[in-house]
Amino acid sequence: MDMPKDRKYSIDHEWVIVEGDEATIGITEYAQDALGEVVYVDLPDEGESFAVGDTFGEVESVKSVSELFMPVSGEVIAINDSLADAPETINDDCYGDGWMIRVRIENESGLADLLDAEAYLASIDE
Repeated sequence: MDMPKDRKYSIDHEWVIVEGDEATIGITEYAQDALGEVVYVDLPDEGESFAVGDTFGEVESVKSVSELFMPVSGEVIAINDSLADAPETINDDCYGDGWMIRVRIENESGLADLLDAEAYLASIDE
C-alpha cells in the first residue's frame, strides 16, 4: 500500500500536508480502497471553519457513504472543485489530484495527534 512519508495521517483515514499555516487534506489509499468506486463528494464551502474531529463532508461510493472528519482545526480556504465532475479522481490519485480541501490552520495543537506513515500503517494493520 502506498503511504507517502511527506504527510501526516489521522486515525479516521485522512492525510494532511502542512505548509506554513496551511494544510492540504485528502483521504488515504486505504480509505479509498475500502470505499470502492467513488461516485460523489460533498465538500464544505470556502470560509467555513471546523475543529478537529468535526465532519466537513462526505464521500459516496458504490458501496456506502462515509463522513470526512477534520484532522486539524481551521478555515477552509480552497476546495478541489474538479472532484464535483470527476469524483473518481480520488480512486485514481488520492495523494495528488484527489486532494479535497485546503485550510488555514487556526490551532496547531491537533497536529501533535496525527500519525506518521509508519504509525498509520500499524494502526490499519491492527
